[in-house]
Amino acid sequence: MSIRAFALTAGIFGAGTMFLIPWWLILVGNADGPITLLERMYIGYSFTPLGSIIGAIWGFIDFTIGGAIAAWLYKKIK
Repeated sequence: MSIRAFALTAGIFGAGTMFLIPWWLILVGNADGPITLLERMYIGYSFTPLGSIIGAIWGFIDFTIGGAIAAWLYKKIK
């Protein structure tokens, strides 16, 4: 398994997820409410259209780093 390929795949998945969560909540009508853990962890992330773009950037960075660490550990254990 390539560490770079796995990290990039995880980053794309994370960006897509962080981008789609706010849009799903906006469409369902549950975007308003108390501050969530995601909004506290990621600066600028909120359940708004602009917040979804910021969340996609954060998701790509965070999941890419996590994916690289997971793939590196997998190679070390295997």
